[in-house]
Amino acid sequence: MATAASRPQPHCVAVAASGGRDSTALLHATVRQAQPLGIEVVALHVHHGLMPEADVWLEHVRRQARRFGARFACERLSGQPAPGDSVEAWARKHRYAALAQLARGEGACLVLLAQHRRDQAETFLIQALRGGGAPGLAGMPRLVERDGITWARPWLGCSRASIEAYVRRCTLSFIEDPSNDDPRFARGRLRALWPALEEQFVDAETTLARAAQRAAIDAAVLDEIVEADLAALGAAGQPLPVAAWLRLSLARRSAVLRRWLATVLPTPVPETLVRRLADELPGRLHARWPAGEGDLVLARGLLAYGAAAPGRRHG
Repeated sequence: MATAASRPQPHCVAVAASGGRDSTALLHATVRQAQPLGIEVVALHVHHGLMPEADVWLEHVRRQARRFGARFACERLSGQPAPGDSVEAWARKHRYAALAQLARGEGACLVLLAQHRRDQAETFLIQALRGGGAPGLAGMPRLVERDGITWARPWLGCSRASIEAYVRRCTLSFIEDPSNDDPRFARGRLRALWPALEEQFVDAETTLARAAQRAAIDAAVLDEIVEADLAALGAAGQPLPVAAWLRLSLARRSAVLRRWLATVLPTPVPETLVRRLADELPGRLHARWPAGEGDLVLARGLLAYGAAAPGRRHG
C-alpha cells in the first residue's frame, strides 16, 4: 500500500523510481538540485509482481531513497495480464495509474520520468515497424498533463551514454532488470540490434529521436485540423453526417473518421475498420458494420454506433 504523507506538501516533486540505472540517476540528480531550493523529493516505486526479484527491488529503492535524502512511497499491483494480453501494455497502464495515485497521496503534482533519447529512438522504430502514423511516431512527450498531474521527461534529449557517465562518476548502484533485454518483448529484440545499427549509422539515436520530434509537430498540426473538421461537422461524440464528411479531401476523411470513431467506440479503433469504412461508406445508403460489442449503423445519412444486431455473436 502507498505510504502517503500526513498532509500535502506544497513544494514536492516525485520521481518514478524502478531502481534501474536511469531512474537511479534521475532520483539522485533531482535530490541534488531540489534540496538547496527547499523542495522535497519523493521516490515512487511500483511493484508489478511479475518478476521473482520484485520484493528485492522494492527494498533496494526504499534504501536508495533514504540514502539520497528522498521520501519513499510504493504500490503493489494486484492481478495479472489476461491470457493473450500484452504484458508490456498491462504493466504500463497499471504502472501509470499507480504512480498517479501515489503522487496525489504524497502531495506531488509533478512526476519526473527517466526516459532518455535512446528510449525515444526505440519508441520511434517500434511504432514505425508496427505501421504507426504521426501520433505513434511522435513517441513520448517531454511534458504532458493528465488528471491534474504533470508528467515530465527532463532527460528525453539526453543520450544514454551521458547518463551512464553520470552513474559512474557518482558511483551509484542500480538494479539490472533482465526483462529489459528479454527477446520476448519488442524493446528487448530491438536492443539486440542496436550495436549493429550504430555501427552502420553512428548518429542513429540522435537522428531517430529528432524524427520523433518532427512527427510530434506533424501530429499536433493534424490534431488541430481534425478537431476543426469535427467541430464543423458537429460530429464529436455525435452521429457522423456522411454527406458533409464526403466533401472533405480523401486524406482528411480518413483522419476525421479515425478521430470520430475514437469518440464513439469504447475500445481502441482498429485501422482495418477505418480503411473498410473509408472504402465502403461513399457507395452506401444503408449499412451495418460490426465494431466490438456493438455495430456502426448507416441510416438517413448518419453513421452512428449502437447495439449489435440481434443474433450477432460477440468476441
